[in-house]
Amino acid sequence: MKIDFKKALDSYSARHNVFRTLVVPSLAYLMIDGRGDPNTAPEYAEAIAALYPVAYALKFASKKNMDRDYVVMPLEALWRADDMASFTTERNKAQWNWTAMIMVPDWIDRAMFEAAVAAARAKREYAALNRIRFENLDEGLCVQTLHVGSYDDETRVLADMHDEYIPNAGLTMTGNHHEVYLSDPRRVPAAKLRTILRQPVAQRAEPTTL
Repeated sequence: MKIDFKKALDSYSARHNVFRTLVVPSLAYLMIDGRGDPNTAPEYAEAIAALYPVAYALKFASKKNMDRDYVVMPLEALWRADDMASFTTERNKAQWNWTAMIMVPDWIDRAMFEAAVAAARAKREYAALNRIRFENLDEGLCVQTLHVGSYDDETRVLADMHDEYIPNAGLTMTGNHHEVYLSDPRRVPAAKLRTILRQPVAQRAEPTTL
């Protein structure tokens, strides 16, 4: 059977404009780091162009050599900025640091990853191929929701998450803003794009009383 981890893993389940607190398990990813506006930076386009050939090479190797087939997961990204308010106010994307990534199953090991990179390189010398790394990400406690609409329309939802839901739940933000792109922007109108918005959090420490 072909496994679709979007359906098998609870962390890929989200409802439109409903905030949910959950524990996200440690997951393995293909990752590439970069900086700049994803709409204009060649570095971002090069990262995406390199990630998918390796992801598909892993899928085909898993099916052929292990008889374990699965659906290649959607693109995801971690976003970092010196000021978290930049995600909800001026949205100066040129100042954002990012990690583009694709989740892979837990039975994928480093030898399979290296073989997949070699297989992709044998077909084409992708500019960002040497920058791909294979790592686990353990986000733990998180708040997430499903946003429907353009990426630039995320600001209101993120403001509600960061400034209302998280503090009111006795939580504080940790880690990086995380987005899971469930829709292909080349095929889906901006108003119908579906994106999981996730923020790692921790329980806020209560002040010590004397």
